[in-house]
Amino acid sequence: MNGEIRPHYVVCGSDPLAYWVVRALLATELESGRPRITLVVPERRRSDGPDGRDVPGIQVVRADRLDEVTFRRGGLAGADGLALLHQDDVGNMHAALCAQEVESRLRLVVRMFNTSLANGLRQLFPDSAVLSDASMAAPAFVAAALGEVAPTHFRHAGRTLYVARRADVRPTDVVCGVADTRDPARTRVLPADETTADVVLAEATGQPPGTELAARRLVRARRRRQPVVVLLRAVRSFATRKIGIAVLVLLAIIAALGWLNARAANVGWADALYLTVVTTLTGEDPDVAKPVAAQVMQVVLNLAGLALIPLITAVVVDGIVNARLALHAGRIQPARSGHVVVVGLGNIGTRVMAQLHDFGVEVVAIDKDPDARGASLAHRLGVPLVVGDAGREETLRSASVETCQALVVVSTDDGVNLRAALNARGLDPDLRVVLRLFDGDFAERIQKAFGIGISRSVSYLAAPAFAAALLDRAVIATIPVGRHALLVTEVQVAAGSPLDGRPLAAVAHPGAVRLLAHARAGQKANWSADPRLVITAGDWLTVVARRAGLTALLRETTPP
Repeated sequence: MNGEIRPHYVVCGSDPLAYWVVRALLATELESGRPRITLVVPERRRSDGPDGRDVPGIQVVRADRLDEVTFRRGGLAGADGLALLHQDDVGNMHAALCAQEVESRLRLVVRMFNTSLANGLRQLFPDSAVLSDASMAAPAFVAAALGEVAPTHFRHAGRTLYVARRADVRPTDVVCGVADTRDPARTRVLPADETTADVVLAEATGQPPGTELAARRLVRARRRRQPVVVLLRAVRSFATRKIGIAVLVLLAIIAALGWLNARAANVGWADALYLTVVTTLTGEDPDVAKPVAAQVMQVVLNLAGLALIPLITAVVVDGIVNARLALHAGRIQPARSGHVVVVGLGNIGTRVMAQLHDFGVEVVAIDKDPDARGASLAHRLGVPLVVGDAGREETLRSASVETCQALVVVSTDDGVNLRAALNARGLDPDLRVVLRLFDGDFAERIQKAFGIGISRSVSYLAAPAFAAALLDRAVIATIPVGRHALLVTEVQVAAGSPLDGRPLAAVAHPGAVRLLAHARAGQKANWSADPRLVITAGDWLTVVARRAGLTALLRETTPP
């Protein structure tokens, strides 16, 4: 377009994933310069979080329908790649077919919740990648709920590597230090001194990962349920508050008048109880010879009896209705402890619930929608579902949040997520809360203000993989560490590049890039190469890096 040689990528989305993918692409330096980005967004915002339309340096096309007309407006003809990031599997498939009519030769990256459609999509579009942000981020939420690091594992150059805590692996299995997370408020990734890293990349030797070990410990430590508390909860939810107060007030009046009547008749407590009950429920023959005070009490007791009968009927009917509603909504639950509560059964919550269940961890789910995406799966797995507003304390109590192991709040509403987290902390100040917040700045402020140090952004965790797939880079794995995302990738050194002829020690940059393995062209990877070894053109470098560090490394491995 207009003689422009920079690569052109079109991104279609309407939520924070599109925002973070655009940011990741803009931070990338290619041989021909920074790529040109066209973002296609709906006319009106569809989420509270950023969707990328306000990012400077990009072209924005507003359209509510992704069809041939929209793609031509966005300059898809001749573009290098297209990312379809809407949360609609069928809609993304339709958009991909429309895009093929405009440009048949382009790199296609599609976001899908149901990855079983991936094979069909690849048959239609050979140069395509199907990714699920939910499946990428869910393990990080599960690990955080269990107090472990994300169970990232991958195989490369004949080795299977995984992320673990240093204390859980043998020293001989450690490949490199990844991060120092001992201070949750100040996580240091790729520290200069690897020995200070408590999170490491290790070689798999048959030991189960830390998440699985934590799940096993949690299952063994699960306490027995308390049926008495269940009964009390059922009784408490049997009738509404107003009817209960009315019954108590009426019974108090009857008791007071019965006591006065007994004093006037000068009888014992057993006879007084008999006279009061009979007078209240069946009435008593009038006796004009009685004192005026006794006659007044008799009339009032009869009137109270007339009011008590319909109140008893109302209590029974109201109790039956409330009990049925409470059972249907999951508010009557057995008392639990040591379980994990998952708030929000959308894409992420459904996968988190399923993975925790697979580990054998007891789970209780909360969602305001009884027909949420994961509701049917919860019923099939036998996971209790409490239907209600997670921001309300009574809903959290129904799920026994005050005695749970962790609370995972992953609904799509930052406000509800925050209220649920703060109310849960009010019930248990030491509760581990894993909070999903779309706004990164907001998450940092919440972390500092309320001490909720475990916050995750699904879009932020998944965006590097989407951007790398769009650029057709061989990203081997993505490692989430707190609010950071590290990429494991393999880079080839080009002739005449800044690294050509320099020692391997020049590759590593503390806090940005760490070298894992080195391989000469056509040879096997060396996982313990001498840092003094001179790099030559054609060498392959396997590194773990932050996004900015990887961008800098790519500049050093390509000719100026």
